[in-house]
Amino acid sequence: MGMLTEFKAFIARGNVVDLAVGVVIGAAFGKIVTALVDGIVMPVVALLTGGTSVADWKYVVTPAAVDAAGKQTAEVAFKYGMVLQTLIDFLLIAFVIFLFLKAYNRLRDPAPEPATPEDVLLLREIRDSLKR
Repeated sequence: MGMLTEFKAFIARGNVVDLAVGVVIGAAFGKIVTALVDGIVMPVVALLTGGTSVADWKYVVTPAAVDAAGKQTAEVAFKYGMVLQTLIDFLLIAFVIFLFLKAYNRLRDPAPEPATPEDVLLLREIRDSLKR
C-alpha cells in the first residue's frame, strides 16, 4: 500500500475528522472564555485590587536603568501576574466545559437497562412458584 493511499485511509476515518472538528471548536470556545475573563472577570479583580491588572503583577529583581553611556538596561522581573492570569483563564475554561458537559449529559437519552440474564429470570420463576 502506498504512502498516499495509507494517508487517505487515515484521514477518511471518522475519528480523525471528529477530532479535527473538536480542536477547532475548542480553540474558538477558548477565545470566547478568554474574552469573558479579560472583559468581565479581570476588571472586577482590578477594582478589588486597587485598579491594577493581575497580568501586571510582578516582582522586580533589578529595575530598568540608564547607564553612564546613556544605554537603557531592561528590568529583570518575575511576572507572576501573567501566570496567575493564565491559571484563572484555565480554571474558568475548565469550569465552563464542565458545566457544558453536565448539561449535555442530562439531555442525552439514558442508556437502556441491560436485559436480565435468562438464568436470573428462571431463578425468579422458581422462587415465585415456591412461595405459592
